[in-house]
Amino acid sequence: MVRCCKALSNPPPSCCNLRKVKIHVRRLRSGNGGSGSCAGEQHPQLENPGPADFAGDIPSRRARFRLQFPQLALRRRLGQLSCMSRPALKLRSWPLTILYYLLPFGALKPLTRVGWRPMSRVSLYKSVPTRLLSRAWGRLNSVELPTWLRKPVLSLYIWTFGVNMKEAAVEDLHHYRNLSEFFRRKLKPQARPICGVHSVISPSDGKILSFGQVKNCEVEQVKGITYSLESFLGPRANTEDTKVKPASCPNSFQKQLVTKDSNELYHCVIYLAPGDYHCFHSPTDWKVSHRRHFPGSLMSVNPGVARWIKELFCHNERVVLSGCWKHGFFSLTAVGAQNVGSIRIYFDQDLRTNSPRYSKGSYNDFNFVTNNNEEGIPMRKGEHLGEFNLGSTIVLIFEAPKDFNFYLKPGQKIRFGEALGSL
Repeated sequence: MVRCCKALSNPPPSCCNLRKVKIHVRRLRSGNGGSGSCAGEQHPQLENPGPADFAGDIPSRRARFRLQFPQLALRRRLGQLSCMSRPALKLRSWPLTILYYLLPFGALKPLTRVGWRPMSRVSLYKSVPTRLLSRAWGRLNSVELPTWLRKPVLSLYIWTFGVNMKEAAVEDLHHYRNLSEFFRRKLKPQARPICGVHSVISPSDGKILSFGQVKNCEVEQVKGITYSLESFLGPRANTEDTKVKPASCPNSFQKQLVTKDSNELYHCVIYLAPGDYHCFHSPTDWKVSHRRHFPGSLMSVNPGVARWIKELFCHNERVVLSGCWKHGFFSLTAVGAQNVGSIRIYFDQDLRTNSPRYSKGSYNDFNFVTNNNEEGIPMRKGEHLGEFNLGSTIVLIFEAPKDFNFYLKPGQKIRFGEALGSL
């Protein structure tokens, strides 16, 4: 702060004079490096401005209507925010960041000039308590609806997501007591004929996001976005192969899964929309020997979000079923999503998903191969395997000969029982 040593002889300055005084004070601060006044320092003399000075001090029309912020007060507040813990900082930055992205014309853009940086859209979305919201949504879906309210509510859902009720085993909407029963509705037997010619069929209704060979231990999430195969499946279980050593290079894990030199590793990703049939079935004849449950986030797996967040499937909660089929390794992974915390496997009664507390990066293993059952759980093609609530994603990773071909196109709609590929 600049103090005047003696009273000014000139009359009090006008508004324009005050503005010029403020400019002189700023120059003095920059010249002295921000240090306080001392006995020998020279203070600026206030002079009556001339006409030229008035012309230079008149702000432009653009600056006149620009949103002005008290920079010193903002810098002090931002300094306090920088000293906060990370969770508290996220909590305090939430409202301002949301307004930064929602308000038009960059209304809060001047805040970035005084040192404030908004959270990125990805960080902002990751900080949303999606697991808590999914549990709340699950409880809401389990609330029994009055008989008179069932048809209006379910009809609105059918109209919004384009559900084909002619395929449902029970078309009467009054039969479904709540939304959860409607999500898990069964289909008529003739609604989904199973293709018996091809070796691998679609386990569910949905949309094909990606398919093809697994290269360099990377799986394609959507076009151009990949994730690590080892991070997605986790390390090999000791019960699957006691001689397996830890992966020393990225491709070694992929080589551990391939049992024959003449085979390759393939993948297929199917996205289930909210209006699709929510049960999933066995895509081929195989034996399930191991189950691995990864507790995690429950972010949306919509293709738009999948292009936005890298390794989305590795962050989300998922259940990996692994085993073997006639050509070697085979796995089916049910990936949870926002409002889809409940993943049910019919033959696994011990599985509990979307628990309130979990350790990040942890997983739970369960082995179906026992002394009484040395082969695991045999599954036939088309047999009921599990179900989601609302919608999610199925990821198939399997070993097959090099002449295996997919009969798919990226982005195409597919229904349960239709062919994915064959030799």
